[in-house]
Amino acid sequence: MAAEIRLFTCLTDNFGYLIHDPATKATASIDAPEAAPIIQALEREGWTLTDILITHHHGDHVGGVAELKQKYNCRVVGPHDKSAKIANVDLRAGQGDVVKVGSLLARVLETPGHTLDHISYVFDSEKALFAADTLFSIGCGRVFEGDYPMMWDSLLKLRVLPDDFKLYCGHEYTAANVKFALTVEPDNAALKARAEEVTRLRAANKPTVPTLLGDEKKANVFLRADEPSVAASLRMKGADAAAVFGELRERKNKS
Repeated sequence: MAAEIRLFTCLTDNFGYLIHDPATKATASIDAPEAAPIIQALEREGWTLTDILITHHHGDHVGGVAELKQKYNCRVVGPHDKSAKIANVDLRAGQGDVVKVGSLLARVLETPGHTLDHISYVFDSEKALFAADTLFSIGCGRVFEGDYPMMWDSLLKLRVLPDDFKLYCGHEYTAANVKFALTVEPDNAALKARAEEVTRLRAANKPTVPTLLGDEKKANVFLRADEPSVAASLRMKGADAAAVFGELRERKNKS
């Protein structure tokens, strides 16, 4: 039986995610922005939380961990980078590690840049990527702790995943990301189509994720920093892709 994934809103614009293994009844929360919406989703489904898979140490991703740990005595998996102190972690995971949620397997990718400890979880059999604040739909996370070459390398790790994988990201930022991306690639047909789709979804108060990674590769300008047309749009023809990415991120920061 395939895994069941549930998406819901936490805080103001965070996404909460539950992934459930019907075979073993194991259920993991990807991050824990706040406890109440996660508990509500679990009770609605009749599931019991067995694991929390943390992507990075920011408060809006770990704020509910302590309460959930106390209520469910669940296992907490966190990044191996111990320089960022995250309370209640039972297991540390790094690049290439595989974390089991019942019979489901989550492959860990280290994706630093937004924070130095950031990891992403790839459920290959489910074709699901939980990228938190490294990769957003039509965007990427701010680079707070790493540098631009580091973040570009992290995006490349995610870009090589198959086109039919679904991206589950940490925040509902897509509309703002689309607005910025159109300033760089106003003639990108895939981006314009996504812009129309996002407008429809948000008007209906529906989430803009998950989205297919293949579509992101065509429309997300931050994944396209090595495209000559993107460099040309920034008047950076011939520049290194990491430098182009850095310029994109700087412009987004000011937008």
